[in-house]
Amino acid sequence: MPIVVKLSHMMAVRNMSLKELSSRVGLSNVNMSRIKTGKAKAVRFTTLELICEALDCGVGDILEYERADSEPGTSDDGEKTARRMEDARDEDARE
Repeated sequence: MPIVVKLSHMMAVRNMSLKELSSRVGLSNVNMSRIKTGKAKAVRFTTLELICEALDCGVGDILEYERADSEPGTSDDGEKTARRMEDARDEDARE
């Protein structure tokens, strides 16, 4: 699947459980789990907005486009995202 869901990583970074995120977004645990595992067929923009708001992140922090022709294991496994988030926090702290 070309769209990779990185919600688990962002939840771990924010130390937020599925139950807490579901509650903040207003979705059932089952539906949030489907989004988290990539099993959801579609996600509304309003839902993405609420997830991003709850996790204080951007859409690119929880979703990633992976080219179908890329080799397995060559995608951003979250390390680059974590580095970008740390850089952004450092930049915010300097302001």
